[in-house]
Amino acid sequence: MTALVGFDLDRTVVYSSAALMLGGPDEAAPSLVVTEVYQGLPLSFMTRAAERALADLAAAAVVVPVTTRTVAQYRRIRLPLPPTGWAVTTNGAVVLHDGEPDPAWTETLREEMAATSAPLPEVEQRFATDLPAGAVLRTRRAEDLFVYAIVERSELPDAAVESFAGDLAELGWRVSVQGRKLYAVPAPIRKERALAAVAERIGATRTVAAGDSLLDREMLAWADVAIRPAHGELHAVGWSAPNLVVTAAQGVLAGEELIGLAAAAVADVPASV
Repeated sequence: MTALVGFDLDRTVVYSSAALMLGGPDEAAPSLVVTEVYQGLPLSFMTRAAERALADLAAAAVVVPVTTRTVAQYRRIRLPLPPTGWAVTTNGAVVLHDGEPDPAWTETLREEMAATSAPLPEVEQRFATDLPAGAVLRTRRAEDLFVYAIVERSELPDAAVESFAGDLAELGWRVSVQGRKLYAVPAPIRKERALAAVAERIGATRTVAAGDSLLDREMLAWADVAIRPAHGELHAVGWSAPNLVVTAAQGVLAGEELIGLAAAAVADVPASV
């Protein structure tokens, strides 16, 4: 049996200091390891136990990070995974094998986007005109494929996000909020499509996927076993599926728990949470 495990990164396996969600006294906090450094400072973390468990999982299955991060942002992440292998970045628009992008995969998506989704500049303009004043602090392009904004959440009510998502859906784009980032992504760019391509190439016979955001929903539905933490967009809307397991923990401890749940799924051991 060849098992494939696809993990979203941010707020699923790795956590910023603001997303740790650690309760109780500081002296009871778990040991943390730094998984990302940005501009010389630690930015993302996982528990030491999660790091050990992920290394063990990578010895038993093909572990594939699947992230909305760009290639450059992904390359800042340090996980206990083999130096060769697979990764999916840019929400599924880029497939990396042994660190190198597959240009044919991305070009096929660009052609589909041109036929089905409004142009990127038009959507960028919507960030300036269709969201409340003061909500958008700055916008960024990701690989010239999609756009995201750093937002002031106190100025961005849920109703405004829902209205924005509805308007962009008519243009062939999808919207997701992850922390202080508001993403708009063309509909053809989807994580599960890229992960399914990797599964086909390695001949996977069992698939496991984990994620916390609306952009992870199709990936979780596609997998044989789906895992989501008890926080994030999917948790907020109560998303469920017959193949889904939800962690008991939240925050960085959920990241640790879901790696264990994935290992149990790979071993085909019933998980209890």
